[in-house]
Amino acid sequence: MGERKQGQASDSIAEFFAELGRRGHEPLLERARGSARFDVADGKRTERWLLTIDRGDLRVSRRNAAADCVVRVDRPSFERAVNGELNLMAAALRGAFEMGGDPRFLVLLQRLFPRPSRRRRRRRRSGAPVKKP
Repeated sequence: MGERKQGQASDSIAEFFAELGRRGHEPLLERARGSARFDVADGKRTERWLLTIDRGDLRVSRRNAAADCVVRVDRPSFERAVNGELNLMAAALRGAFEMGGDPRFLVLLQRLFPRPSRRRRRRRRSGAPVKKP
């Protein structure tokens, strides 16, 4: 059963990067130029993904190359990020993973990840939670 879960994690990460490659252009990043390498660690094994952005044009490869921003993250955390369950920038600020290079680039990259969804309780104008009937 553990093997199956590990394969699913790999698939969701691979699908995330495949989708970025298929997207080809991201209008939200039309002013951005640079590269980011994601080193996704799973025990002794590390998968690397290189994302290059040139004025919104996206290119994805598996090259282990120098990049403007390098994110070293464990597989479970990165899987949460690609599934919209973890905000990478917030996790970086908490020191949840290692990051090298230009942190401003990570701010731009956050636009490519699904937003974490939160269920917020409705609040009264006073700020107190509204009780459910």
